[in-house]
Amino acid sequence: MAGINLVKGQKIDLTKGNAGLTNVVVGLGWDPAEPARGFFGVKKQANVDCDASAILLSEGGKLLNKTNLVCFHNKQNPNNSVIHSGDNLTGDGEGDDEQIKVNLKAIPSDVHRVLVVVNIYDAVNRKQDFGMIKSAYIRIINASGNNELVRFNLTDNYTGFTALICGELYRHGEEWKFAAVGEGAHAAHINQLAERYI
Repeated sequence: MAGINLVKGQKIDLTKGNAGLTNVVVGLGWDPAEPARGFFGVKKQANVDCDASAILLSEGGKLLNKTNLVCFHNKQNPNNSVIHSGDNLTGDGEGDDEQIKVNLKAIPSDVHRVLVVVNIYDAVNRKQDFGMIKSAYIRIINASGNNELVRFNLTDNYTGFTALICGELYRHGEEWKFAAVGEGAHAAHINQLAERYI
């Protein structure tokens, strides 16, 4: 069953109407853009290493603890309610390039938003940005049965940006919702992006 396609700025209920939805997988995917064609044929393009991360924020939008940054160098938060699947170095191939598993029921009560971001590893030294990436998306999958609930294709031109704020899971009373964000940002490292929320 195909998920609901969102556009930038849209929000959708996840748990309301999905009785028993507890475990979801946030899947992120992207492909390298076509390399530029020079006078002597195709110009070789270095692999763009995109890294997905989850920033767990308080009701006031603050990162209260550095262990609430789940990324390639800190693969889970303290109670294992948010777990990173590991690093994909190229983005080649079909399907999700990286996944983050989320147990909505187990997320600590002081976490109200799970911001899902992607940044380019070593972007400054490699002179890379998100103009070198195409077909980027974020989707939410029901971990029980693996059916896709929601998909958001990031279709804007992100040339010049080294980080993308893709979307966020957030509390709404007792329920969880998802918002399609799709904002470009400048952050050479995930730690720099996380510092905005301290």
